[in-house]
Amino acid sequence: MKLVLTEFVTLDGVSQGPGSPTEDTSDGFTRGGWLVPFIDEAFVKQTSDWLQRADGLLLGRRSYEAFARDWPQITDPDDPFTERMNSLPKYVVSRTISEGDWQPTTVLSSFEGVEELKARPGGELQVHGSARLGSALLAAGLVDLVRLVVAPTVIGAGRRLFDQPGATAGLKLAKYDATPSGLMLLEYETVGVAPVGEYEGVSAFV
Repeated sequence: MKLVLTEFVTLDGVSQGPGSPTEDTSDGFTRGGWLVPFIDEAFVKQTSDWLQRADGLLLGRRSYEAFARDWPQITDPDDPFTERMNSLPKYVVSRTISEGDWQPTTVLSSFEGVEELKARPGGELQVHGSARLGSALLAAGLVDLVRLVVAPTVIGAGRRLFDQPGATAGLKLAKYDATPSGLMLLEYETVGVAPVGEYEGVSAFV
């Protein structure tokens, strides 16, 4: 399977609490809900299409516990995400829990389990939320595709997606689009370490 990191971020890179002011208030965060004003029909269709490509969800413990609490409670028959989220296999990378209540769930104690999942045939193994896990997977070279929804807002506080020290990651833009509300939809393929260079003037590039 291809490992795909799917994240919602602000223009200043914050990934914490996109869906509600009360979604994630850890570390005193009070600026959640920043994605909601920009949700439109195009966003819903695209994210629903992405979810259809998943053959499994890979989550960190905190995101897993929040999703396990909230998704089974959504009963709207017209919601395009609920059935898939609740029925897909869930894989949790954690050393603090041994089992999960949101079935079907498998707990992985290390990235070796992630590598084994990637070796299986199938579509996408998608990371949703789980910013710390996603950042660590990227640094470990396990992510194949980074898929970002960038909200046109700067909130100036909160946990950022790639704020952990680690190895560099090179990315190649593979696809981009924008919704009528102003959300940028970006897909990047990973290409190893981030390239660097030294500017020697315009003539070096023409």
